[in-house]
Amino acid sequence: MNTACFSEQTFEFLRQLAQHNNREWFQAHKSDYECHVREPARAFIRAMQPELARIAPHFIADDRKQGGSLIRIYRDIRFAGNKQPYKTHIGIHFRHEQGRNIHAPGFYLHIEPQKVFAGAGIWHPDSPTLQRIRHAIDTHPQQWRRVIADADFARLFHFSGDSLQRAPRGYPADHPLIRDLKRKDFIALTPLAPELMSDRELPAFIGSCFATATPLVAWLCRAIGLPW
Repeated sequence: MNTACFSEQTFEFLRQLAQHNNREWFQAHKSDYECHVREPARAFIRAMQPELARIAPHFIADDRKQGGSLIRIYRDIRFAGNKQPYKTHIGIHFRHEQGRNIHAPGFYLHIEPQKVFAGAGIWHPDSPTLQRIRHAIDTHPQQWRRVIADADFARLFHFSGDSLQRAPRGYPADHPLIRDLKRKDFIALTPLAPELMSDRELPAFIGSCFATATPLVAWLCRAIGLPW
């Protein structure tokens, strides 16, 4: 039997951080962050290792404190209008073994008090990667249609992210798959109840969500030449 990773204290810390998003408050409550956020997240990541090995063996559950699956809580404010120094959510990204950062194909869990969701796909790919994905949609349209029409996937997940206003260069505006060709992100999300995060069977549940999204992630990996 698994033990619960996250708790009400996790959500309470995130709520308090949203109200006191400054370095002084965070440093005074650093031990709470370690106890209720980072260590539970690392425990969850470790518990996801066998789940990923079962459904997507080329994807990594890395529990390092820095540089692993847990996305850093510190915001990059150098060029941002919002100068608050900390993210007020937990982001966990299980990326492909050949991926270097958050822009690699992966599976994702987002946790904040009023918004919890699981995700899968690729977010903000660079231009060459995006061109390869669009080319694969255009040249293998039936394969792509089978992915997005998969009954289990379509029932649980919906596409999100940014899209172009006009058809991308080289594709006609009346292309039958123009909506997908306009996408700049190929990510699919499913909303989750916050109380699930304290369930003892959370890793198995999230693993089942990720398994449902494997048609999309597998297709993306093959489209850009990564092993699945």
